[in-house]
Order: sequence, then structure tokens, then C-alpha cells
Amino acid sequence: MKTSRATLASTTRRLVSEIYASLDYRVLGLVYCHEGGDEFWRAKRNACYRLGSRVAAVLKRKLSRGGRSLYVGAGVAELPPLIMEAVELGRTVEPYNLRRPEVVALNRAFHSIPFMFHAMDASNAKGRFDHLWMASVLNDPERFPHLSSLSYGRGHPLTFDPLKFGAERRIVRALVARCMGKLVRPGLVTTTTEEVLWIAEWCHRHRVSYIVGACSYPTALVGDPICFIQVGKGLKGARQDS
Repeated sequence: MKTSRATLASTTRRLVSEIYASLDYRVLGLVYCHEGGDEFWRAKRNACYRLGSRVAAVLKRKLSRGGRSLYVGAGVAELPPLIMEAVELGRTVEPYNLRRPEVVALNRAFHSIPFMFHAMDASNAKGRFDHLWMASVLNDPERFPHLSSLSYGRGHPLTFDPLKFGAERRIVRALVARCMGKLVRPGLVTTTTEEVLWIAEWCHRHRVSYIVGACSYPTALVGDPICFIQVGKGLKGARQDS
């Protein structure tokens, strides 16, 4: 995988900016917020562009041309790396998102970009991928409220339900297994620092080597930093993030 320094091309930055300008934030406000969606996106839109572009530039150093990337739970925040991969590296990107209104809003904004969002479970993706993006998915407080509360230290001993937590943990483990099973080795996983443990557990269970990058990068919406995990063979002497 590439490790030379890189920045986003001006055409990519311009395209990302145009896409963000064309999104229907009224619809997206309803997806992301129960109320105050307009204020939310006024505060977050520029941060999505700026922080997402930074992550995309780092990712560009790590991926080879012409590969395939599976994006699990991808949405507005993932637009810069998705566009970078497709436009600059000529990679096939498959973003999946279970929130259908967001998928419709995103696909309506695309015209000349060679990919579309899929409103279905990412485990339905076909084939193998050399890059898996799974960020702010496994600790989602809406989908996994009990698991999320424990992960972020908000669980209360009088109200915490271990049975519901156990059910959510089984779902998360199954999702990780299905998606990691599609990753060729060596491969790259992009996730958050809070979700590394799920990837690490899968690797330990399957006796697969992995290296968690030393650096992390802030995100605009959830706030959990992004990091990169190299998974599979050929990791001896692998370079850490810089």
C-alpha cells in the first residue's frame, strides 16, 4: 500500500465542495436531528468538508489504484474519501447506509460521480474488498443503545440491561464477521478509536495479524477520531501513521 505523502487534487476539492453545496439539508436535518436540523448543518457542513478532506488525503497515501472499498454506514461525512477514491485512484467504492432518506438525498446530488449509495445492509455487498470503512457504526446509540452507553461510560448500574446488551453485542459481532470476511489480506480497515476493539477481537479469533496506526484524526459529526488498521500478512516492519 502507498505510503508517500499526498494531498487532494484541486479537482477533487472542488467536486467535494460542489456536492456539499448541492445537498438537501432540509431532508438531512430530519435524518440527523429530531429538531434544529438547520442549525446543526450550518455548524457542521464546513467541518465535514475540512475534516473529511484531511482524512481523505491520509487515506490516499494508504490505498493502491484500482482496488475496491466497502463503506459501511456511510453518509454525509464520508463524501470526501469516497470521492477521492473514485476520482483520483480510480477505485470502485460501494457505500451502504440503512437510512433511506439520507441515501435518496445523497444520490440526488450526484451527477458525474461514478458511484451511488445503497440503502441496504452492507453484508449484501458482493465480492472482496481491500479496504473496509466502518466508522461510527458499531457504537451507534440509535441502533445499539445499551452497547453504546457502556462503551462511552454512560451506563447506569440500576438501569443497565445485560440481556439487551448481550443481544446487541451478538449483532455487532455478526456484522463485523460478515464485513471482515469480505476483506482481502493484506487489507486496510478505517474505523474509529472506539471501535478498534471489535476489529481486534475478530483478528484474535481468526489468528490474523493487525497493526493499529499510531495517529488518529478528528471527525465532524460523532466526534470519535478516525484511525487505520492494517490487517493480514506482510505486516513485518510496516510503517506506522505519520
